[in-house]
Formats: sequence, C-alpha cells, structure tokens
Amino acid sequence: MSRRRQERLAEEIKRTVSMIIKELKDPRIDFTGISVTRVDLTSDLSHARINISILGDEAKQEETMRIIQKAKGFIRSRLAEEIQLRHAPEIDLRLDKSIEHGIKIASILEELNKEEKRQE
Repeated sequence: MSRRRQERLAEEIKRTVSMIIKELKDPRIDFTGISVTRVDLTSDLSHARINISILGDEAKQEETMRIIQKAKGFIRSRLAEEIQLRHAPEIDLRLDKSIEHGIKIASILEELNKEEKRQE
C-alpha cells in the first residue's frame, strides 16, 4: 500500500468522522467544541486511531468522550458506508488536548506581552 493512498484515506476518514459525529443525536453533546484533529492508519488499513479534541472543562470532555465512545459502533458502520471500503478499519477514539494546550500557551504569551508593555 502506498504511503500516499494511506494519507489520503486518513484525511477522508477524518472528514467523514467529523460529519458523522455531528449526526449523533445526543442533547448532552456541544458540537461547536468538537473537532477531529488527526487520524493515524495502520499500513494494512485494519486499524484507525482517531484523535478528537473537545473544548471545555475536564468533566465536559470526559462526558462527551464517553458518549462518543458508546457510539463507536455507529461511527464505524457509517464510516464503512461513506468511504466504501471492503473492510472498515477498527477505530480507536482518543481525546486530544493539543488545541486546548495551544490556547493555554497563547493566553500565557498574551499575558507576557501585556506585562512587558506595562514595564516600558
């Protein structure tokens, strides 16, 4: 399997899973703070690790991730329908805190800039 095809398929899975998560009908989920940040595929396409970023406090992140984990079977079956592969990959959903970490670093840098301007 070519590396290029694997990367294209990972991007397609990322786009499709983002769409599928928005189809979940659970009032406890705030869809504005959820994004699929990365998909890692094995070379034989049998497993996909999907990183999901959820903005909010830790309790909200855990609850939303628990709801999404329960819908893993639905997500996998819809993924198989949408991308039309012979065998849909097993999916592993993981919480990704990189966006939250980036926002935290940006706010720290902003505070440092404000403090520096006050000292001038």
